[in-house]
Amino acid sequence: MPATSADPASPAPLILVATRKGAWFVHGDAARSRWRLDGPHFLGHIINHVVLDPRDGRTLLAAASTGHLGPTVFRSTDLGVSWQEASRPPAFAKHEDGSGRAVDHTFWLTPAHPSEPGCWYAGTSPQGLFRSQDGGDTWAPFSPINEDPDYLRWMGTVQDGTPDGPKLHSILVDPRDPAHLYFAMSGGGVHESRDGGQTFAPLLKGLEVGEGFDVADPTFHDPHCVRLSPANPDRLYQQNHCGIYRLDRPGDTWVRIGRAMPAEVGDIGFPMVVHPRDAERAWVFPMDGQSVWPRTSPDGKPAVYATRDGGESWQRQDAGLPREQAWWTVKRQAMCADAHDPVGLYFGTTSGELWASTDEGASWTCIARHLPEIYAVEACVPAAGAGGR
Repeated sequence: MPATSADPASPAPLILVATRKGAWFVHGDAARSRWRLDGPHFLGHIINHVVLDPRDGRTLLAAASTGHLGPTVFRSTDLGVSWQEASRPPAFAKHEDGSGRAVDHTFWLTPAHPSEPGCWYAGTSPQGLFRSQDGGDTWAPFSPINEDPDYLRWMGTVQDGTPDGPKLHSILVDPRDPAHLYFAMSGGGVHESRDGGQTFAPLLKGLEVGEGFDVADPTFHDPHCVRLSPANPDRLYQQNHCGIYRLDRPGDTWVRIGRAMPAEVGDIGFPMVVHPRDAERAWVFPMDGQSVWPRTSPDGKPAVYATRDGGESWQRQDAGLPREQAWWTVKRQAMCADAHDPVGLYFGTTSGELWASTDEGASWTCIARHLPEIYAVEACVPAAGAGGR
């Protein structure tokens, strides 16, 4: 991959790649011109998410589904040299008669606020919200939503959910206030808490739903990915089953900014990425959104679309990407940005390729091929001397 104008003194990035058959770590040099694969970790197991704790730069959590252990979480304090399974993974409470829901897999991991070291949140399939206060070793249901009658109704049934099951995802923590939280459910809508999770309320105004469904019922809302702007935590972006949206707080009404996308491409997709220092800039990866969803790149011609003005306009960014016959797409967790200047963008495909741009999407290079189907991609910077291999 060619060198860029990035500061050679910048810290070397680490890209965490979760796949259907294990996890890989992709180590870059400071210039992001050379990349080295480390893996596989957990070969053969489904890894839905791998996240580095930014509060210490050395702790990794991995959400795994294994053939012999079932759904679980693994923890490493040496960047993947060694792993320990959680002694109590996320699990729903059982009723006195032994009934109750069962976690199929942990889907989403989010570190809690910097003022809460060792605390993490997890979202599961079927939809559940969990918290660990000991670095990911033990997990407990968080807030009343897991058993609340309204939330259970909005979550629907496992059979009603998205492919691979319904999911609670996009767990967001306001960097200014650890008590201000968001999460999203597919299906079940976007929800907000301002009291540290004691209560949550739907945040659905302005969002559309499929034709013939009740827009006032959270059950029929299917957010694919919600992101909070690091540069302005009062701005949220959302890639939804029914378009691309922006929300500016303290307002409570989402605005469909995807209307400005080219009509032949549409504004349906899964991932959403926001610039780390500019709230006006964001990226999406559209997929074929016709009535029967193939979940492929439109016309087999993949492209990232970028906005520099909060969604008022969008620009196609496909230099270096295949021009035709590329029938893959990008899942909701499988696209991210680093914090370099210029910003690096990364996405993983359903065909097992990892693509990178070191010029904010202007050009793309494939930095890994022939991996299993990629579920999640995270860019991070480990602490000096944190370990790894």
